[in-house]
Parts: sequence; C-alpha cells; structure tokens
Amino acid sequence: MAAKERASRLMKLFIAYILVMNLIAYGAMAYDKSQARKHGRRVPERTLFILAAIGGSIGAISGMRIKRHKTKHPSFVIGMPVILIVQAVLVYRLV
Repeated sequence: MAAKERASRLMKLFIAYILVMNLIAYGAMAYDKSQARKHGRRVPERTLFILAAIGGSIGAISGMRIKRHKTKHPSFVIGMPVILIVQAVLVYRLV
C-alpha cells in the first residue's frame, strides 16, 4: 500500500472515530440530563470529561448547549472548551 493511500485510510479512520466519539459524548450528556429530570442514576461527571477528552468534546459541548445541561457548572463551561482547544492544537500540530 502506498504512503498516500495509507495516510488517506488513517485520516478516514480518524474522522470516523471522532464522529463516533462525539455522538457518544452527546448521547451521554442527553442521557444525564434525562436522568437528572427523573432523579435517576446519573452519568458521573468524570465520565463526561473522559468522553470529551478522548475525542468527544464537540459532542459534549453540543449536548451542554442543546440540552441546557451542566451550563451552570464552571468546570464544564470552562473545561469543555479548554479540552476542545487543546485537541484542535494537537490536531493542527500533527497535520
């Protein structure tokens, strides 16, 4: 396999991974909001941050904004965008 083909394949896998992680992070945020309303078992905040840190930051931020969840928690309001910025810088430096 040529180097360009390999790079193209890796990029497609990376994009697929990021899409899946963002969908999972958004779903976790939506599920946590639903559980909060029902006084049910919640998703630990640590889990939400881990999902954001491993590639789901856009999904987590979207979930916060769309579902209006965790928007009064400074650790989320500041932390999630910081994670996104760090990820963007890392991707920029790698590419």
